[in-house]
This record gives sequence, structure tokens and C-alpha cells, in this order.
Amino acid sequence: MKPKHIFSVFLITLLLNCQKEKPHLSRIEGTKIEITDSLETNKAIDSFIKPFRDHLNKDLDSVISYSVDTYTKNDGELNTALGNLLADLVYEEANPIFNSRTGKNIDMVLLNHGGIRSILSKGNITKRTAFEIMPFENSLVVAEVKGRNILGAVDYLRRAKRAHPISRLQIILDKDYNLKEASINGQPIDSTKTYYIATNDYLFNGGDHMDFFKPYDSLYVLNYKVRNAILDYFIKKDTIAPKADNRFIVKEK
Repeated sequence: MKPKHIFSVFLITLLLNCQKEKPHLSRIEGTKIEITDSLETNKAIDSFIKPFRDHLNKDLDSVISYSVDTYTKNDGELNTALGNLLADLVYEEANPIFNSRTGKNIDMVLLNHGGIRSILSKGNITKRTAFEIMPFENSLVVAEVKGRNILGAVDYLRRAKRAHPISRLQIILDKDYNLKEASINGQPIDSTKTYYIATNDYLFNGGDHMDFFKPYDSLYVLNYKVRNAILDYFIKKDTIAPKADNRFIVKEK
């Protein structure tokens, strides 16, 4: 056998043997790198993003309204000034959009207590304020449901005993937290009637165990973020002064 043939046979044999040995993981190593002020800034990257960062901060810090007091989501047991503000502004900003597309009106709004992530401080309100209160990308939807779904929402709220933001819905409980009255726009809830309830996509899909939206008749996606509704409302109103009221209360007698 000629030398070049001997080499070819050797090479083929070597390749076949290598193919028989399957690669396998022998060890995993990791290094924890803490992000602190001690890390050196990459000057080239920092110089590149600085104009964008400065422009963004200038926009976020622009004053758009004024709050007459400081409001938190824990200011009340069943309804709070801040929660009422958010639910009411969602109705005010979203209903014209919904009406222009469908010719119908939103009957009530329901958001969640846990979705409020910051206080509204006394003084100037900036665009950054809206991002602090609502940092999530949740969008508004309107579910077409029967009154029995609404009664399911009322029972959820009664059992939760928490200030989930609501608008255009009134719930009155007795001292033992049993339901005394529930109405939408001053009218008793009809279990067979069709209602349009505005909420966010997270809650509609069962977030916070709110599974009473389903079954539903139709779903209208507004392509409008909750945070954008907050921004639009703040920009329109030069002074913000929400109040707690009687939309969700305990009446002992």
C-alpha cells in the first residue's frame, strides 16, 4: 500500500473513532458579578448613550400637573383616594375610545390594588410619576359580560376586603361583610343583562385570581396602556385632588 493510501486510511479511522465519542458536559462554572458603584464606567459606551439619557430624563422630569396632597393605596380599607383616582381616570380616558369604536359605553372599571406601585406625592407631578405609579406594560381591555359576572366580581371584592380600584360600581356591606347592596350607575345589577367592564389584560386573564370575567361574550382590546391613560389624564388636569368616598363601604346599620 502506498504511503498516501496508508495516511488516508489512518485519517478515516481517526475520524470514525472521533464520531463515536459523543460530547458531554463535564463541568459548569459561574462567576457572580455584583452591579455596584464600584464597577468602572465604559467611557465610550457612556458617551454614546448620554444624549439619549439626558433627553429621556428631561422629558420624564417635565411637570405636567400638581397634587394637592400625598396619597397612597393604603389610606383606606375598601376604597382610597388614589385608587378611586386611577379607576375614574381610566373611565374618563378609555370610554371615549370605546364609544367611538362601538357606539357603547363602559359600565364599570375594575383595577387591582397590587398594581399601584408608588404613592402620589404632594407637589409637582411629572411624567416620571406615572411610570412610578404604574411601571407595568398592562393594556386596557373591555369585556362584554353578563350581570352574573359582575356579581362574581362583587363577591370577589367582598371576600378580598381590599381597596381594589373601582369606578361606577357601588358596593355596600354590613358589619359582618355580607352584601347589602350592589349597583352600577345607581341601578341594581341584573344577572341577565349585558355589561361592559373595563380592566387590564393581566386581570382579564385571571391575574390576582380574578376568574369571574369568563365566560364572556366579547372582548375589545383598546391598544391603550393604563400608564398612557394616567399620563393623558395628568396632562389635561392642572390640579389633582382625589377623595375617598362611599363607592365601597361597610354600613353597620
